[in-house]
Amino acid sequence: MDATTVRQVSERATRVLAPNPGPMTLDGTNTYVLREGTDVVVVDPGPDDAGHLERVLEVATADGGRVALVVLTHHHRDHTAGADALAERTGAPVRGAGRGEPFADGERLAAGALSLTVLTTPGHTADSVCLLLPADGLLLTGDTVLGRGSTVLAWPDGDVTAYLATLDRLLALARREVSSIAPGHGPHVDEPAAALENIRTHRNARLAEVRAAVAAGARTPEDVVRRVYGDVDPALESAAGQSARTQLAHLGIVPRT
Repeated sequence: MDATTVRQVSERATRVLAPNPGPMTLDGTNTYVLREGTDVVVVDPGPDDAGHLERVLEVATADGGRVALVVLTHHHRDHTAGADALAERTGAPVRGAGRGEPFADGERLAAGALSLTVLTTPGHTADSVCLLLPADGLLLTGDTVLGRGSTVLAWPDGDVTAYLATLDRLLALARREVSSIAPGHGPHVDEPAAALENIRTHRNARLAEVRAAVAAGARTPEDVVRRVYGDVDPALESAAGQSARTQLAHLGIVPRT
């Protein structure tokens, strides 16, 4: 397989890039195949794409591998649409994004000798989780942290207040026991603490811009987009408006409900 599509990102983790690039998905969705011995966990199967499913299965079942569990980091379709087909092919249960038993913060997931810790990390969505693979110092972040750029906090599911708290939590974790981040989109992150600090700085700077816009008279998401975001790519205009709504809610300018 093409090295740009399949890449070993740590001793136990392989990324399989889905063929769904776009303004919101960057290079495409990153599906992760985590393996210890023959037991495999697949994180975010990605879109319902037959070719992508075959590539994931080829990686997962090499040398006698067996998919024991499918995990979803959140409910967005670019991460979840392929879950049913993967579960049908492998018989593996699916958890996350409303599937299976709800995750508990700090819960340990095990597949044979493979061990993951679940972190509930709301902000991008209410149901977002990250997964810590302690043996590799690897943090799988779904869309909570991207490989480049900043994630959309889309109204009404996104929450700036929750996201800032999540960033603080992940930054503290990164300083202690995370050596790299495997994001849901974009390239691997080899300096996690620096990346998280940059994201937090960017979020706080954008909030300062929104506060200034409000002080100058902005009251609606459309006002904020015009004053803060300037000329927005039409493909991102809706996302910018939703982000502005969540920022205004965080500042108490518009209600959460």
